[in-house]
Amino acid sequence: MTRDWWLEMFSEWLHHPAIVQDDETITYGQLTTWICETAGRLADQGIQKHSVVILQGDFSITGITVFFALVHLRAIVIPIVDPTPSSLATVWTQCGAEFLCKTVSGLTIERLVETTQPALYEKLKTRDTSGLVLLSSGSTGTSKPILHDLDGLLAAQRGATVKHKVSIVLTLLFDHIGGINTLLRSLFAGGVALIASERTPEAICRLIEKRRAKVLPATPTFLNLIMIGGFHQLFNLESLRLISYGTEPMPEELLRKLHQAIPRARLLQTFGTSEMGIAFTSSRSSHSTFFKIDNTNISYRIVNDELQLRSTTGFLGYLNNDAKSYSDDEWFSTGDIVESSDDGFIRIRGRVQEVINVGGQKVLPVEVETILLQSPMIADCQVYSESNAVTGQLICADIVPWDPTNTRADMRRHIHSFFANKVEAFKIPTRIKIVNEVEHSSRFKRRRHFDSCD
Repeated sequence: MTRDWWLEMFSEWLHHPAIVQDDETITYGQLTTWICETAGRLADQGIQKHSVVILQGDFSITGITVFFALVHLRAIVIPIVDPTPSSLATVWTQCGAEFLCKTVSGLTIERLVETTQPALYEKLKTRDTSGLVLLSSGSTGTSKPILHDLDGLLAAQRGATVKHKVSIVLTLLFDHIGGINTLLRSLFAGGVALIASERTPEAICRLIEKRRAKVLPATPTFLNLIMIGGFHQLFNLESLRLISYGTEPMPEELLRKLHQAIPRARLLQTFGTSEMGIAFTSSRSSHSTFFKIDNTNISYRIVNDELQLRSTTGFLGYLNNDAKSYSDDEWFSTGDIVESSDDGFIRIRGRVQEVINVGGQKVLPVEVETILLQSPMIADCQVYSESNAVTGQLICADIVPWDPTNTRADMRRHIHSFFANKVEAFKIPTRIKIVNEVEHSSRFKRRRHFDSCD
């Protein structure tokens, strides 16, 4: 296997469409040519093997071309979609970046002031491979730069992608492991990567209808916004054959509604972390949140209800951070609470840091949200905690009612009545807040607020 096997593979599909952005379509032949030309331009600016390059910009024909050109040069790539000046400066110093490539409108290349480079890069130099740096979400503190062997991530996708040249919507972000994974699975299968003009439910659904897209990867939050907005009815989504979801727990009630609304699409739970990559999975069914990890590169075990992974293509470590990566026996703790079934399937129930402790009783938000979403009066909801001197924590819920005239008192009475005989009393939300929409991040993940019970 040659080092640029993927480039040779692209050249076998010269006349097949590779990327569609707005009304522009480029073929694999054009993509191959542009990658080589762009690599030459980058090299002329001083970018070479193991140069550390910030790649600023979201998915675009230019951005994807530059990404693969940097891989071709064996550079170390740090994709960032929309940084602030301060976050850009932090990445520059923490990661020892030497160049900044902006792809927002065309390509601009800027040489940065030299800084000290992390010692961890020596692992890439020893292997003579390209690198990828992803930034953790920082949900448990300061964001940590995560270093991957990029050649290894690419090789893990070879031969294990979808077998048909399908069209896939690039819904997840360019600087997210899920977004990178979607791009690789699309292009390494000879498929078509579809880029929407905006990352909104309306724009995505319009793109699906126009381009007859077959695969939609998305977060449960994004899929719920499609349902609430009625975009599955405004646009024809019958071309979809697969909807993959992940990055946060899926409420069972939302999954049921999706299965009813878009019955021709198979619903697949995906799973992965920024550190360990994305695993190949299979769901028990389109209406079940239970799934299996079907990946020869990744093993798993459950310790105290928490999922732990071991991978042959896992990350090399955190840059400039002493955080412990693995357990003493080389297993990575994901922070995900899971339950397992007798037939070998598992289900994500929530995150360790999301557990709500009500007087010693443990509650997970997605369990309560699943019940709330069964109510005909509730369009959307988000469950979180607040500290309490008596019980330690209280269960709180932001509610988006279908009828905006419903007051908090109306919803409080309804919820107490609706929850009767469904769950234990301590799982019923104590504080209710009426909101116009549930708060979510730019990655379309729920932004929960949790107060410590200490």
